[in-house]
Amino acid sequence: MNIHNRKKFLSFLKFKRDFQKYGLEKARSYEIILHWLNNRLSRNQFLVLSGILVGCSAGLAGVVLKTLVHNIHHFITTEVHFEYQILFYVVFPFLGIVLTTLVVLTIFKGQDRKGIGAILYEIAQNSSIVSSVKMYSQIVQSAVTVGLGGSAGLESPIAVTGAAIGSNFAQTYRLSYKERTLLLAAGATAGIASAFNAPIAGIMFAFEILLTGVVFTDFIPLVVAAVCGSLLSRILLQEDVLFRFYTREAFNYKNVPYYLILGVVTGLYARYFVIISKKVEHFIKGLKMSRIRKAMFGGAVLSLLCVLFPPLFGEGYDTVKAFTNGNTHHIIQNSFFRYFEIKNFTIIIFLILVLLLKAFATSFTIFSGGNGGNFAPSLFAGGTVGYLFAIVCQQIGFTDVPVTNLVLVGMAGAMSGVMYAPLTAIFLIAESSFGYDLFIPLMIVSIISYLIAKWFSPISPELKSLADQGKIFTNKHDKNLLFSLRTEDFIDRYSQSISENAPITELFELVKNGNKNIFAVINNDKVLRGILTLDDIRPYLFTNAEVSANISQIMKAPPAVIHPENQPLEILQSFDDTGVWNLPVVNADNVFIGFISKSTILMSYRQLLKEYSE
Repeated sequence: MNIHNRKKFLSFLKFKRDFQKYGLEKARSYEIILHWLNNRLSRNQFLVLSGILVGCSAGLAGVVLKTLVHNIHHFITTEVHFEYQILFYVVFPFLGIVLTTLVVLTIFKGQDRKGIGAILYEIAQNSSIVSSVKMYSQIVQSAVTVGLGGSAGLESPIAVTGAAIGSNFAQTYRLSYKERTLLLAAGATAGIASAFNAPIAGIMFAFEILLTGVVFTDFIPLVVAAVCGSLLSRILLQEDVLFRFYTREAFNYKNVPYYLILGVVTGLYARYFVIISKKVEHFIKGLKMSRIRKAMFGGAVLSLLCVLFPPLFGEGYDTVKAFTNGNTHHIIQNSFFRYFEIKNFTIIIFLILVLLLKAFATSFTIFSGGNGGNFAPSLFAGGTVGYLFAIVCQQIGFTDVPVTNLVLVGMAGAMSGVMYAPLTAIFLIAESSFGYDLFIPLMIVSIISYLIAKWFSPISPELKSLADQGKIFTNKHDKNLLFSLRTEDFIDRYSQSISENAPITELFELVKNGNKNIFAVINNDKVLRGILTLDDIRPYLFTNAEVSANISQIMKAPPAVIHPENQPLEILQSFDDTGVWNLPVVNADNVFIGFISKSTILMSYRQLLKEYSE
């Protein structure tokens, strides 16, 4: 047997062993091929291939969802006569939220964790393992909610779907945590890229939001996935479905004051939006109702808002396009404002009311039982803010106001302040409008809005509670590693303890026969009463005189106690504050559980740091 045939034979034997090892007898043919490629290609080569497959799958999911929802909206808002539109605005948004809740309760067994926060949680707390159900559940739920008029966006559900596709692909081919996280981000990247046909914005989304606090050196799979998602969007989506704005004006440096002011306005509006969102969330959670009744209540509120202000129906992208095309009167004529004489003052009042109520419409859609995200609402609101600002400037007496540009950069400003993602907002609008010459105003408005949002809250309010609990990563890498450690793993449950009424001679026996240098003093109910160290009993160990003292006479109070629910970061702070190396762990009733050693936590941290650095 020559060398070439020998290599082929050995390769065949290895593939046969892998086939049996991974239980591929029932696998599909393409899975067998991919398993074979995984064992034959280098790590980087297989990751690039994975990026292509995940990107195409996530991109296709995004295309299907966008097309479905667009066709429903087109039928309601274009093909239906105005009198019937009002009926649809009453019925459909209500049905959308109620049906979504029913789908969640009956089909998905109440599992409705949604939004970007859910994916960040899986990255930090579940080793980037996302349930396979999320590969289709988010599409079904958001299609029902937004398709029937929910005032939310499809981009977050698309990102979650793509992340689930990437995670499950990595699980199928037994990739490591880092590779799994990378493909999870690649799937979300492709989803965003397909939704907006903006590959760079998709990559920025992954870096700014999903991969916060995660260190990576491999970025090619992200790029490949973004390209695949965007390419599928360009090929399969019709032109009117794409998030595209062709009408704009050339950038003039003399208009910089407009952009500076608009940055402040969009930043303040973004803050208003997130405050209303949190208040509505708190209000709905506080209602003593079943989930179905909450859905009915939220659906009724949304339907009323859509009847009064049709721009609140659905994603709202068509409304923003109407602003850039100068078709504002057409929008107003479809609302109850059609019964008033349409003047500039009427338009201003209308737009102000739409902006104020958009935050309520989106919040009731999402928190009463619907499924959607804040991508589209923030873009819609930003475009409306920009258009309103332009009209006000014209009414004041300013001439040559760049109306279209203010609409575009306003979208970036509001999104930057709501999502805490200025780079994503900048590149999204630049790519969607072919407005790369608008980079300067886009950066001005987005950064000002972002800084205002950060001034009010360093972390996005949507994610703050999860961040405070250490359940998601932040940009503080050291804390992320500590939060990934579990307190339960550090408790020495075989610690030695002694009764507070025991004679000191019994402690001598513990020292003689044990290997601990710290002891817990407990009562008959195992409640912690104090601690003792070898230093405390050393004076009694080396005396020839008979010692009559008992434990309660020589024990001391612990400098601090630890509870199992405390995070490692809190525990390390307690060690630093007390200056000791061992602290007792007790439950809520002060019953002794064990000891935690500072050195154990530090050793685990160093090992984790080494793994992340490889």
